[in-house]
Amino acid sequence: MKVVTHSGTFHADDVFAFSILREALGIFDFTRTRDTALIDAADLVFDVGGVYDIARGRYDHHMRDLPRRPDGTPYSSVGLIWRDFGRNALPNLAPGIDEDLLDVVWKDIDTGFVLAIDQADNGVASVSQGHLSLLIEAFNPTWASDQSYDDAFLEAADFARGILARACQQAHAEAQAQSSVLSAARRTQDPRIIVLNRKLPWEKAVFEGGLRDLLFIIYPNEDATSWYCRTVPPEPNSFGQRLSLPEAWRGLQEEEFSRTAGIADGVFCHPGGFICGARSQESAVRLAEKAIAAGQ
Repeated sequence: MKVVTHSGTFHADDVFAFSILREALGIFDFTRTRDTALIDAADLVFDVGGVYDIARGRYDHHMRDLPRRPDGTPYSSVGLIWRDFGRNALPNLAPGIDEDLLDVVWKDIDTGFVLAIDQADNGVASVSQGHLSLLIEAFNPTWASDQSYDDAFLEAADFARGILARACQQAHAEAQAQSSVLSAARRTQDPRIIVLNRKLPWEKAVFEGGLRDLLFIIYPNEDATSWYCRTVPPEPNSFGQRLSLPEAWRGLQEEEFSRTAGIADGVFCHPGGFICGARSQESAVRLAEKAIAAGQ
């Protein structure tokens, strides 16, 4: 298979597009050129050529009638390539990805990673120092360098691949966490309390999964030597609480906390009233039940 993009100075969109294609298609004959004969002879062309035609494998976006996302944002080459080849690339970028989570992860990367490159490349959003797009552009050879643009492009692509793979793996882990939380919510006898068998990100599942009755999440610390009883905030990334822990518990620790809360193995209650802990799962659940009873 012959794949072509433009030669010379490169940007984040063509570098990431190449990295995606390399994972989706495997080995192919790759050329960076502006020679129209070579472009016409290629099986797949991106970011050059002046043509957007999926059926012909043409993925340029520099024409007047350029391709746009459903919300009107112009695509760059990476957005187009991710749209059509991202799902095939994901098993290599996030090894072991669950088949039923493929679309969830693809969408998460599209909206949380690829979209920002589309916006930057098309001037839709401002690009501040340290933006991913500028980091990739920094791989272009300086005027004093002897490195070829093609070699620099491949170096940038390896760097980009590492970033993209990590983003995909994180998105997969988050999707798995969301699935675990929603599964626990379906199993619980009391929709106000969920027990998780390990510590994992749960807020996204709560707010996107519509768990409106949930008040407390129970989960262990990293080595399972104690269990947390965490209040659910009213909105994402907030330290507020749908239901606060009792005032009488706050700031207490160990024996004093245990005695006041009425359990045998209490550890602490945060002064802010949003989290407390015990040494057993049973006691952590009991703390949630007591907090609910106190708040009624």
